[in-house]
Amino acid sequence: MKQFLSFIRKEFYHIFRDRRTVLILLGMPIVQIIIFGFAITTEVRNVRVAVFDPSKDEITQKITDKIDANEYLNVTNRLEHYSDIESVFRKGEADIVIVYSDFFSERYRHTGEASVQIIADATDPNTATTIVGYVTNVLALAQQDISGQYKTPFSITPVVKLLYNPGMKGAYNFVPGVMGLILMLICAMMTSISIVREKETGTMEVLLVSPVKPIYIILAKAIPYLTLSCVNLTTILLLSVYVLGVPILGSLTLLFMVSLLFILVSLSLGLLISTITDTQVAAMLVSGMGMIMPVMLLSGIIYPIESMPVILQWISNIIPAKWYILAVKKIMIEGLGISFVLKEIGILILMCFTLLVISLKKFNNRLE
Repeated sequence: MKQFLSFIRKEFYHIFRDRRTVLILLGMPIVQIIIFGFAITTEVRNVRVAVFDPSKDEITQKITDKIDANEYLNVTNRLEHYSDIESVFRKGEADIVIVYSDFFSERYRHTGEASVQIIADATDPNTATTIVGYVTNVLALAQQDISGQYKTPFSITPVVKLLYNPGMKGAYNFVPGVMGLILMLICAMMTSISIVREKETGTMEVLLVSPVKPIYIILAKAIPYLTLSCVNLTTILLLSVYVLGVPILGSLTLLFMVSLLFILVSLSLGLLISTITDTQVAAMLVSGMGMIMPVMLLSGIIYPIESMPVILQWISNIIPAKWYILAVKKIMIEGLGISFVLKEIGILILMCFTLLVISLKKFNNRLE
């Protein structure tokens, strides 16, 4: 029994000597419960609402106030021209637009009816359905209040228009997310494991004492995965268009350029992971558990980022997949040009440069 307890004590010492193992065992569950607890929600909050009100009368103002008072909806734009509607969607300044009919109050007084057009961004069909439901409920409540106030039957007819994805196909949201997830995992995980494998087997020492410069060793490890990722990207796009029926409305060249940039970011991240881990198991845990969960939950693939607490929204900004998925949606689904994805491209370039600089500084040309 004494020997048995000694073995147990030895195992505890072995675990606690490795700080990374302790961090994974004790820290990862805390991170997971916090992220899962706050990120996973079917509610859509902080919905940005733009209003085009040509009537600008008392009744339309009351309805707009009720919309703004809703806990899920925020009126952020009041448009002056109908042509501004397309612009706010392209710039990403609104999730939904409310359009009142002309002579709203006069129509109400003469016919007891008036129409309100609801225009939603349906690139994410689940979110669009939820938002339209919120607005429709507010309009129903406003209809009751106005009917009671003016002692006259009043009917608001909502007319829903869905942009970019009128068929409400889930693949329109699914495909960009899967592209980001697959490319991130293949590039980062496999690159980190391949370099760490050389450390474990002892062949890295041979490579480092060879005449080949360390930068060439890194490039030799990264180029095969860069090539395979381009093949995967082509396969995903072909399946998306010809099997899932998701069109590529924007420039195919621009889509490939942004994807190649994201692949370089992922490879740089894999290189960084390889410099801070010494075993394939550790590299697998860091690149797998450390990336799958944030990419799935904090990049907007499944749950809208706007619905998360502010601190998680800040954290999501350091997830490369978030910016890539946003860019893919704009190019592939909305058909926008390079001027509308300059922000995403700039952030990905900055991430790539930063990760490469840190990785190369940490990459030691001698084994300690």
